[in-house]
Amino acid sequence: MIGMDSDYFKIVKESVEGQREVDEETFASVAVLSDRLSRLKSLGERFSGVSFSCAVEKLQIQDNAALAG
Repeated sequence: MIGMDSDYFKIVKESVEGQREVDEETFASVAVLSDRLSRLKSLGERFSGVSFSCAVEKLQIQDNAALAG
């Protein structure tokens, strides 16, 4: 599972840095990491301040806009 997580991180990192195209794989990786972040936050108040960077949040908005449009 750790190896898989690093693949999601790598895909998102490279997309944010412009090293790869933002595509369905990017959005799928952001969705997986978002789910994991939600589960982390549910573990307790000490994790409530953990969040994505602004760049990753923009990817989430972009994905939501594509789904709505």
